[in-house]
Amino acid sequence: MDVDDLPSTDTLRGRTGENPVAHWILLDANRWLLAGLLSLATFASFVAAGSLSISLQDAMASGSPVETAFQALIAAVITGVTLVVAINQLVLSQELGRLGDQQTWMNEAMDYRRNAEELFGTTGPPDPARFLQALVQTSSETAEALRTAVTDSDEEALRRRTDRLVDNICRNSDEIYSQLETAEFGEFGVLRSGLNYNYSWKIYAVRRLCHEHEETLDNDQRAAFDDLIDSLTLFGPALEHFKSLYFQWELVHLTRSMLYSGLPGVVIATATVLYLEPGMAAGTTFGVDDLVWIVSMSATVSLVPFFLLATYVARIATVSKRTGSLGPFILRHSERTGEIDWEE
Repeated sequence: MDVDDLPSTDTLRGRTGENPVAHWILLDANRWLLAGLLSLATFASFVAAGSLSISLQDAMASGSPVETAFQALIAAVITGVTLVVAINQLVLSQELGRLGDQQTWMNEAMDYRRNAEELFGTTGPPDPARFLQALVQTSSETAEALRTAVTDSDEEALRRRTDRLVDNICRNSDEIYSQLETAEFGEFGVLRSGLNYNYSWKIYAVRRLCHEHEETLDNDQRAAFDDLIDSLTLFGPALEHFKSLYFQWELVHLTRSMLYSGLPGVVIATATVLYLEPGMAAGTTFGVDDLVWIVSMSATVSLVPFFLLATYVARIATVSKRTGSLGPFILRHSERTGEIDWEE
């Protein structure tokens, strides 16, 4: 069973309380599958409208509604595909830079990896999914080390609050670790799992706990708090970096998808304008004029690029909205987890 079928309050859907169908549509669904469902619904709507309205044969005989509509579709498809390709090229152009810029990016990436590997105690994995696994596992281990460090504390409130905090971190880390087992970068699974780890709220909770009991902490306990904060802090930049790379991949996939679907859409729409005549389909199928079936199919195929555009943009916009901040700032109330707020 998928973890999000019964989401904890730490997962993205558990924090937002979003309807599972809406969550599936916005984030989890395969974009081609979702576009296919939209196409089927549109086709059925066209056929239903065509069977209930005036005869399409009569309308085409007295005017040119089909020709006018498909001429507009042809222009829209060509313009839409061209615009998406242009945007994609603009985004990808940011990867191009001078040698000095490339060297700076490399140095910054290596500095980050060295900081992470100091906590790992070993060389970090190169794969994004495995790297995030190492981060959440390290967070879980440092949380357990914090629990051990405060075991002998005379403050019962500190021990109780630390237990609750550590239990939350370890449970959420185990969830994310399991989700990342089968995730491969380029698919949404890696980013989806990362979004389920509300590291910002955990950083705030750890710092708040440390501050409220600062006067009674010894050096080892303060070091344990600092190690846990460091491990949680490293998760944010990694997630944001992988999110940026994922968006680039998504834009490439969107561009290819629109090119693949736009070409047949333009061809079919053009053929409909050039060759479709009322007398070409005079019969009926299932009680519906054959001309309605043909026009509905042609219009639906021509609209597929826009369905794909809508599905991809919906997911990119949803992810951007829900990851609007990097660091300890919490912009949405849904990111606040009651399981960590020990004063509830």
